[in-house]
Amino acid sequence: MEAISIVVTDDHPAVLHGVVDVLEANSDMTVVAACPDGTAALRAIRELAPTVAVVDILMPGLNGLDLVASISAERCPTNVVVLTATASEEQLLTAIAGGAKGIVLKDAALPELVQCVRRVAAGGQWLPSNLINAALARGARRAPEPLTNRERQIVEMVAGGLSNKEIGRRLDLSEGTVKVHLHNVYQKLRVNNRTALAAMTITKRASLQQNLGCTQCEGYGYRLLTKYDGNDRSDYAAHSNP
Repeated sequence: MEAISIVVTDDHPAVLHGVVDVLEANSDMTVVAACPDGTAALRAIRELAPTVAVVDILMPGLNGLDLVASISAERCPTNVVVLTATASEEQLLTAIAGGAKGIVLKDAALPELVQCVRRVAAGGQWLPSNLINAALARGARRAPEPLTNRERQIVEMVAGGLSNKEIGRRLDLSEGTVKVHLHNVYQKLRVNNRTALAAMTITKRASLQQNLGCTQCEGYGYRLLTKYDGNDRSDYAAHSNP
């Protein structure tokens, strides 16, 4: 049987080496890279395409949640296990929404991490019900998270038919970064693809123009709408009362 290939990332050297030692002690596991930060981990995942990545959430630079989102947005074949000392409900929900297949607390028994890696490598999930169920229940009752200014810009450009490469060129972003932003937008607006996102944007823009009785909203639409939906009425007031 081929060994499970693993990339491990943690910014604390002692934790990083400890996790590597625990995993390497199992004959069915091979750690192919041990990375001190998210940027190095993403590079290793792109180059080595490991079966599993064991990722810490809190890291400088590219943190664990951004790393999870990048792996998902780039459709890497790697399954992600999040290893965390403490995580808020929002972080847990973000990790799951981003595509994490396993979550293990650092104070759990180390054999649990080994079991988790095996299950995730086999296509399963390892999501502790005592942590996840409460987070999901509270998350379902939360209002949708508003888009950031950058996300609004990207949504407008998607609705205008621009490709990720064209969007990146206009905003001075890499194509990969645009994909990460789009992934976050999909999660916030609960759509699955660019076509659905563009359709939602155009529909809402038309509704906005009709409601405001405005024939000059073209090109202004989604930015105004999302700010208004996000309970920021400053643009709405300024535009409706020139």
